[in-house]
Amino acid sequence: MPRSSGSYSTSDLSRKSGDIIAEALRHPVTITQRNKPRLVLLNIEDYERLMKQSDRRSTGTIETMSDELFVEFENAVETYAGEDEAGR
Repeated sequence: MPRSSGSYSTSDLSRKSGDIIAEALRHPVTITQRNKPRLVLLNIEDYERLMKQSDRRSTGTIETMSDELFVEFENAVETYAGEDEAGR
C-alpha cells in the first residue's frame, strides 16, 4: 500500500518497486536511506521540464557582451578588487 507522503525507504523500494514506480509516474517520490532523503523518482516529463528550466545559461565572450552588461561586469570587478585590497 503506497504511503500518502510520497516517501519510501530503500528497503521499501526493493520490496514494492512496482507500486513506487506507479506512484512516481503521477508525482515525484522521495527515497530515503537511514531516514535521510537520498533520491527522487519522477516521470520523464517532469525531468525534461526541470532540465529545460535549469539550462537558461548562455556562453559568450567579453567581445559579444552587451555594453550594459559589460559596464555591470566592470563595476563588479572593481568592487571585488576594492574589497580584496581593503581586506589585506
